[in-house]
Amino acid sequence: MKISELKAGANNVTVTAKVIQKDEPREVVTKYGKRLSVANITLEDDSGTIAMSLWGDTINEVDQGDTIEVSNGYVNEFRGTPQLSTGKFGKIKVVEKGDGSSTPPPDDAADAPQEEDM
Repeated sequence: MKISELKAGANNVTVTAKVIQKDEPREVVTKYGKRLSVANITLEDDSGTIAMSLWGDTINEVDQGDTIEVSNGYVNEFRGTPQLSTGKFGKIKVVEKGDGSSTPPPDDAADAPQEEDM
């Protein structure tokens, strides 16, 4: 599926997309009192973008710039915005490791002063 096709309520979703943004992990306390780490990411394909949250160990498996495949996921709505989730049964697989960045350096980066020049 393409990201533009994802609507709240969709389930058994499989999508392949690039991680264009990864926020720093933070700790949250669930309504059951359990402490968990969560990091928000933004996924992009040629049709659009969607938010997703990574939980626990998955946070360290996915980096900005990676291309991932989410299988058996579902789409819910968080604060009025569609969000892709894996839940208990979904899976995330890194299909291509990125270089840790989402955008290439500008063409004039070679002309920028280097640290040793300063």
